Amino acid sequence: MSDAMYLCVTCGTQYPVEDAPPAHCPICEDDRQYVNRQGQQWTTLARLHAGAHTNAFTERIPGVTSIATEPKVGIGQRAYLLQTPAGNLLWDCLAYLDDATIAEIQRRGGLAAIAVSHPHFYTTMVDWSHSFGDVPIYLHADQRPWVMRDDPAIRYFAEESVEPLPGLRALRLGGHFPGSAVLHWPGAAGGAGALFTGDTIKVVADPRWVTFMYSYPNDIPLGPTAIQRIVAGIEPLAFARLYDGWDEIESDARGAVLRSAERYLRHIAE
Repeated sequence: MSDAMYLCVTCGTQYPVEDAPPAHCPICEDDRQYVNRQGQQWTTLARLHAGAHTNAFTERIPGVTSIATEPKVGIGQRAYLLQTPAGNLLWDCLAYLDDATIAEIQRRGGLAAIAVSHPHFYTTMVDWSHSFGDVPIYLHADQRPWVMRDDPAIRYFAEESVEPLPGLRALRLGGHFPGSAVLHWPGAAGGAGALFTGDTIKVVADPRWVTFMYSYPNDIPLGPTAIQRIVAGIEPLAFARLYDGWDEIESDARGAVLRSAERYLRHIAE
């Protein structure tokens, strides 16, 4: 881990080593995100290590453990450690990383690969890779312009899907970003299947429903073409559970996505 690299306070994105903070965070200046009312602010892992942060591990179901930073850093998302017969994968990423987190993941079998849904969750993904032996990081090639710290560990895939590990498939569905991806694990939940969505598909207050947005903080909806593409991508998949970046659906998740898309399209057509 490098403590000399600046992190955007708002989104947690890590930038290459510089003597001074960057002038801008393009990810936050994009209209899917936002710049703090106090203006652009920066921190480092060293400063965060000096605080009271910790990463909490919570088993959701056997083989699926969420990791969340307390108190939150950046947008406060979860990452997920998926423990499969082919090895462990980290789905999505957190800005905060420390020795205790590395030791806990090593105790659970380490990491064989990382896959990240979209730029708001890139954060310190390169540090995570380096901390576990330079394991590959899978991103869709459409996301390359949003990578602020490139690295040989990043594997850009141009296909519509890729298997980062046997039995796990990352699918580019677009929507929130053109290269936004979800991860399907058909063997999760005793074979009932699970879908990990970042915020391509996001659980709402009533967990029988989800939504789809171009920008969540700025309340900008997706149009019908993007929604139809997402639906076409998930229709062939079997999954009972869904895990977004903050919440989950514990049963009938596929049905929730399909009926939510129908409701969404009906309302934006009015």
